[in-house]
Amino acid sequence: MDRQTEGWSDKIKGAVNQAKGEAKDQWGNLTDDPGLQARGKWDKAKGKVQEQIGEWKENTKSRTDH
Repeated sequence: MDRQTEGWSDKIKGAVNQAKGEAKDQWGNLTDDPGLQARGKWDKAKGKVQEQIGEWKENTKSRTDH
């Protein structure tokens, strides 16, 4: 698997984790469950980092191709 493919994979995983985290955060808010809200916020943060890593991998690949 090349860096660009890995980058897309990380970006997709990041988006999924952000969506999952948002759902947990909102459900925790609705049910007054601070633990679930915290896990949701953690998933969202993890997803953002995964997306940024994916961007970095794609950018690194495009710079080394020139």
